[in-house]
Amino acid sequence: MAMDQSLFDLSGRVAVVTGGNRGIGRAIALGMARAGASVAVLARNEGLNYHVQEELRSIGRPSMVRRLDVTERHALAPAIAAVEHELGGLDILVNNAGNAVFSGGVLNESALDWDTTMATHINASFLLSQLVAKSMVRRQRGGKIVNLASMYSIFGSGMVPSYAAAKGAIVQLTKSMAIELAAYNIQVNAIAPGWIETDMTAMARESPMNEAILARTPAQRWGQPEELVRAAVFLSSRGADFITGVMLPVDGGYSVK
Repeated sequence: MAMDQSLFDLSGRVAVVTGGNRGIGRAIALGMARAGASVAVLARNEGLNYHVQEELRSIGRPSMVRRLDVTERHALAPAIAAVEHELGGLDILVNNAGNAVFSGGVLNESALDWDTTMATHINASFLLSQLVAKSMVRRQRGGKIVNLASMYSIFGSGMVPSYAAAKGAIVQLTKSMAIELAAYNIQVNAIAPGWIETDMTAMARESPMNEAILARTPAQRWGQPEELVRAAVFLSSRGADFITGVMLPVDGGYSVK
Protein backbone atom coordinates (compact mmCIF):
# COMPACT_ATOMS: atom_id res chain seq x y z
CA MET A 1 0.00 0.00 0.00
CA ALA A 2 1.35 3.40 -0.97
CA MET A 3 2.28 5.85 1.78
CA ASP A 4 -0.09 8.81 2.16
CA GLN A 5 2.42 11.66 2.11
CA SER A 6 -0.28 14.17 3.06
CA LEU A 7 -0.09 12.77 6.59
CA PHE A 8 3.21 14.62 7.01
CA ASP A 9 2.18 17.85 5.27
CA LEU A 10 2.17 20.78 7.72
CA SER A 11 0.41 23.20 5.37
CA GLY A 12 -2.03 25.41 7.23
CA ARG A 13 -0.25 24.84 10.57
CA VAL A 14 1.49 27.49 12.65
CA ALA A 15 4.65 26.40 14.44
CA VAL A 16 6.78 28.09 17.10
CA VAL A 17 10.41 27.01 17.58
CA THR A 18 12.32 28.43 20.54
CA GLY A 19 16.05 28.82 20.09
CA GLY A 20 15.40 28.40 16.39
CA ASN A 21 18.20 30.57 15.05
CA ARG A 22 21.09 28.08 15.12
CA GLY A 23 21.98 24.41 15.42
CA ILE A 24 19.15 21.94 15.94
CA GLY A 25 16.53 24.65 16.38
CA ARG A 26 17.39 26.35 13.10
CA ALA A 27 17.28 23.03 11.24
CA ILE A 28 13.86 22.22 12.72
CA ALA A 29 12.47 25.69 11.97
CA LEU A 30 13.56 25.51 8.33
CA GLY A 31 12.33 21.92 8.08
CA MET A 32 8.90 22.89 9.39
CA ALA A 33 8.68 25.67 6.80
CA ARG A 34 9.68 23.29 4.00
CA ALA A 35 6.95 20.91 5.21
CA GLY A 36 4.43 23.71 4.70
CA ALA A 37 4.07 25.31 8.13
CA SER A 38 4.08 29.00 8.94
CA VAL A 39 7.00 29.33 11.36
CA ALA A 40 7.88 31.70 14.19
CA VAL A 41 11.38 31.61 15.65
CA LEU A 42 11.80 32.93 19.18
CA ALA A 43 15.47 33.33 20.11
CA ARG A 44 17.89 35.72 21.83
CA ASN A 45 20.63 36.60 19.36
CA GLU A 46 19.53 39.42 17.05
CA GLY A 47 22.22 38.76 14.44
CA LEU A 48 21.38 35.07 14.15
CA ASN A 49 17.70 35.94 14.16
CA TYR A 50 18.23 38.13 11.11
CA HIS A 51 19.95 35.32 9.19
CA VAL A 52 17.30 32.71 9.94
CA GLN A 53 14.59 35.20 9.04
CA GLU A 54 16.15 35.58 5.59
CA GLU A 55 16.34 31.80 5.23
CA LEU A 56 12.68 31.40 6.20
CA ARG A 57 11.64 34.09 3.74
CA SER A 58 13.49 32.30 0.95
CA ILE A 59 11.35 29.20 1.53
CA GLY A 60 8.28 31.27 0.84
CA ARG A 61 6.07 30.38 3.79
CA PRO A 62 4.67 33.00 6.20
CA SER A 63 7.18 33.46 9.01
CA MET A 64 8.37 35.77 11.73
CA VAL A 65 11.32 36.09 14.09
CA ARG A 66 11.18 37.73 17.52
CA ARG A 67 13.86 38.24 20.11
CA LEU A 68 13.09 36.24 23.24
CA ASP A 69 15.12 35.11 26.23
CA VAL A 70 13.07 32.19 27.53
CA THR A 71 14.34 32.77 31.08
CA GLU A 72 12.48 36.11 31.16
CA ARG A 73 9.08 34.96 32.34
CA HIS A 74 7.36 38.30 31.79
CA ALA A 75 8.26 38.15 28.08
CA LEU A 76 6.77 34.73 27.30
CA ALA A 77 3.07 35.58 27.07
CA PRO A 78 3.64 38.71 24.92
CA ALA A 79 5.82 36.66 22.54
CA ILE A 80 3.15 34.00 22.07
CA ALA A 81 0.47 36.69 21.66
CA ALA A 82 2.59 38.39 18.99
CA VAL A 83 2.94 35.14 17.03
CA GLU A 84 -0.79 34.48 17.15
CA HIS A 85 -1.53 38.05 16.05
CA GLU A 86 0.80 37.84 13.05
CA LEU A 87 0.55 34.19 11.95
CA GLY A 88 -2.64 32.88 13.56
CA GLY A 89 -3.50 30.34 16.23
CA LEU A 90 -0.73 27.97 17.22
CA ASP A 91 -0.74 24.32 16.17
CA ILE A 92 2.83 23.29 17.02
CA LEU A 93 5.28 24.25 19.76
CA VAL A 94 8.88 23.04 19.70
CA ASN A 95 10.63 23.70 23.02
CA ASN A 96 14.19 23.69 21.75
CA ALA A 97 15.96 26.58 23.52
CA GLY A 98 18.75 25.28 25.71
CA ASN A 99 22.13 25.77 27.27
CA ALA A 100 24.76 23.59 28.94
CA VAL A 101 27.33 24.52 31.58
CA PHE A 102 30.38 22.25 31.50
CA SER A 103 31.05 22.86 35.17
CA GLY A 104 32.89 19.60 35.86
CA GLY A 105 30.39 18.40 38.43
CA VAL A 106 28.36 19.29 41.50
CA LEU A 107 31.48 20.21 43.46
CA ASN A 108 32.23 23.01 40.99
CA GLU A 109 28.92 24.19 39.62
CA SER A 110 27.57 27.50 40.90
CA ALA A 111 24.02 28.02 42.10
CA LEU A 112 23.58 30.64 39.36
CA ASP A 113 24.57 28.17 36.64
CA TRP A 114 22.15 25.61 38.09
CA ASP A 115 19.30 28.11 38.22
CA THR A 116 19.95 29.40 34.70
CA THR A 117 20.01 25.89 33.25
CA MET A 118 16.76 24.94 34.98
CA ALA A 119 15.12 28.19 33.90
CA THR A 120 16.18 27.71 30.28
CA HIS A 121 15.13 24.09 29.93
CA ILE A 122 12.43 22.94 32.30
CA ASN A 123 10.87 26.20 33.52
CA ALA A 124 10.57 27.69 30.03
CA SER A 125 9.26 24.43 28.55
CA PHE A 126 6.57 24.24 31.23
CA LEU A 127 5.52 27.88 31.01
CA LEU A 128 5.47 28.06 27.21
CA SER A 129 3.65 24.73 26.95
CA GLN A 130 1.07 25.99 29.43
CA LEU A 131 0.48 29.16 27.41
CA VAL A 132 0.27 27.33 24.09
CA ALA A 133 -1.84 24.44 25.41
CA LYS A 134 -4.42 26.87 26.82
CA SER A 135 -4.61 28.51 23.40
CA MET A 136 -4.99 25.13 21.69
CA VAL A 137 -7.76 24.11 24.10
CA ARG A 138 -9.65 27.36 23.48
CA ARG A 139 -9.46 26.85 19.71
CA GLN A 140 -10.54 23.18 19.98
CA ARG A 141 -8.32 22.11 17.09
CA GLY A 142 -5.84 20.00 18.98
CA GLY A 143 -2.12 20.45 18.51
CA LYS A 144 1.40 19.17 18.99
CA ILE A 145 4.06 19.96 21.56
CA VAL A 146 7.57 18.64 20.92
CA ASN A 147 10.16 18.95 23.68
CA LEU A 148 13.89 18.54 23.17
CA ALA A 149 15.20 15.94 25.57
CA SER A 150 18.68 14.38 25.44
CA MET A 151 20.58 11.15 25.91
CA TYR A 152 21.33 12.70 29.30
CA SER A 153 17.63 12.30 30.02
CA ILE A 154 18.62 8.65 30.45
CA PHE A 155 22.26 8.76 31.54
CA GLY A 156 23.82 10.75 34.34
CA SER A 157 26.71 13.12 33.76
CA GLY A 158 29.49 14.12 36.08
CA MET A 159 30.42 17.00 33.78
CA VAL A 160 27.05 18.69 33.26
CA PRO A 161 24.83 17.76 36.23
CA SER A 162 22.36 20.62 35.83
CA TYR A 163 21.87 19.83 32.13
CA ALA A 164 21.30 16.13 32.84
CA ALA A 165 18.84 16.93 35.63
CA ALA A 166 16.93 19.39 33.47
CA LYS A 167 16.72 16.99 30.53
CA GLY A 168 15.56 14.19 32.82
CA ALA A 169 12.80 16.48 34.03
CA ILE A 170 11.82 17.25 30.43
CA VAL A 171 10.90 13.59 29.92
CA GLN A 172 8.68 13.52 33.01
CA LEU A 173 7.05 16.82 32.02
CA THR A 174 6.41 15.38 28.55
CA LYS A 175 4.71 12.29 29.98
CA SER A 176 2.64 14.32 32.45
CA MET A 177 1.43 16.76 29.83
CA ALA A 178 0.70 13.92 27.41
CA ILE A 179 -1.65 12.31 29.93
CA GLU A 180 -3.50 15.52 30.76
CA LEU A 181 -3.75 16.99 27.27
CA ALA A 182 -4.76 13.83 25.39
CA ALA A 183 -8.39 14.62 26.20
CA TYR A 184 -8.01 17.80 24.10
CA ASN A 185 -6.38 16.02 21.13
CA ILE A 186 -3.01 17.55 21.97
CA GLN A 187 -0.07 15.17 21.59
CA VAL A 188 3.10 15.83 23.59
CA ASN A 189 6.33 14.04 22.72
CA ALA A 190 10.08 14.48 23.09
CA ILE A 191 13.07 14.01 20.82
CA ALA A 192 16.35 12.93 22.40
CA PRO A 193 19.29 13.93 20.20
CA GLY A 194 22.54 12.04 20.52
CA TRP A 195 25.89 13.64 19.79
CA ILE A 196 25.04 16.24 17.17
CA GLU A 197 27.53 18.66 15.56
CA THR A 198 26.56 22.05 16.98
CA ASP A 199 28.33 24.96 18.60
CA MET A 200 27.38 23.59 22.02
CA THR A 201 29.15 20.26 21.40
CA ALA A 202 32.33 21.74 19.89
CA MET A 203 34.20 21.26 23.17
CA ALA A 204 33.48 17.53 23.17
CA ARG A 205 34.45 17.08 19.52
CA GLU A 206 37.79 18.75 20.16
CA SER A 207 38.59 16.79 23.32
CA PRO A 208 39.58 13.18 24.16
CA MET A 209 35.84 12.56 24.64
CA ASN A 210 35.46 12.39 20.86
CA GLU A 211 37.10 8.98 20.59
CA ALA A 212 34.88 7.52 23.31
CA ILE A 213 31.75 9.03 21.74
CA LEU A 214 32.48 7.49 18.34
CA ALA A 215 33.37 4.14 19.90
CA ARG A 216 30.02 3.97 21.69
CA THR A 217 27.92 5.18 18.72
CA PRO A 218 27.03 2.27 16.39
CA ALA A 219 26.75 4.71 13.46
CA GLN A 220 30.40 5.64 14.19
CA ARG A 221 29.90 9.33 13.46
CA TRP A 222 28.42 12.53 14.82
CA GLY A 223 24.91 13.45 13.77
CA GLN A 224 23.96 16.59 11.85
CA PRO A 225 21.26 19.03 13.00
CA GLU A 226 19.27 18.30 9.83
CA GLU A 227 18.90 14.68 10.96
CA LEU A 228 16.49 15.84 13.68
CA VAL A 229 14.13 17.44 11.19
CA ARG A 230 12.17 14.41 10.03
CA ALA A 231 11.54 13.31 13.60
CA ALA A 232 10.27 16.79 14.49
CA VAL A 233 8.06 17.03 11.40
CA PHE A 234 6.68 13.52 11.99
CA LEU A 235 5.78 14.20 15.62
CA SER A 236 4.15 17.48 14.53
CA SER A 237 2.09 15.88 11.77
CA ARG A 238 -1.18 13.98 11.46
CA GLY A 239 0.96 10.89 11.03
CA ALA A 240 1.64 10.98 14.78
CA ASP A 241 -1.93 11.62 15.95
CA PHE A 242 -1.96 8.41 18.04
CA ILE A 243 1.54 8.86 19.48
CA THR A 244 1.92 10.74 22.74
CA GLY A 245 4.21 10.71 25.77
CA VAL A 246 7.17 9.12 23.99
CA MET A 247 10.85 10.05 23.88
CA LEU A 248 12.27 9.35 20.44
CA PRO A 249 16.08 8.96 20.38
CA VAL A 250 17.84 10.30 17.28
CA ASP A 251 21.33 9.27 18.26
CA GLY A 252 22.86 6.83 15.79
CA GLY A 253 22.28 4.03 18.31
CA TYR A 254 24.21 5.63 21.20
CA SER A 255 21.50 4.86 23.76
CA VAL A 256 21.25 1.21 22.68
CA LYS A 257 24.69 0.18 23.92
